[in-house]
Amino acid sequence: MARFAAPKFALTSLLLVAAFLSPNLVQAKGPRPEGRVDSAAQIAVAELPRQGQETYERIRQGGPFAYDKDGTVFGNRERQLPAQKRGYYREYTVKTPGSRDRGARRIVCGGPPRTPDACYYTGDHYASFRQIVE
Repeated sequence: MARFAAPKFALTSLLLVAAFLSPNLVQAKGPRPEGRVDSAAQIAVAELPRQGQETYERIRQGGPFAYDKDGTVFGNRERQLPAQKRGYYREYTVKTPGSRDRGARRIVCGGPPRTPDACYYTGDHYASFRQIVE
């Protein structure tokens, strides 16, 4: 029984040394801080893609929207936007030319539907947001 303990100990030691010497092998990601929208990360309405400008205008008019999911609650599970109560944020699709589905582009607005407190644009399916400014 004792002769099996040495190789097991050696393997464990080798793994620990490798992890210590090669930090890229083991890299844990901690939770993201709430509301990671940088105040400098803004985009003017005029800088949005044409389809984004059209979606933003439809949001201000209260519709109509091209997709059934438009206007539904955005859960902010990625915690990229400032923390708010569930139901505060709503998402809208920004059409992507050539895409066979909804694509990755969205506008997410918080507050009253036609007069939101703030709207955010993402071109990478919620990985990052830029606040829309008039």
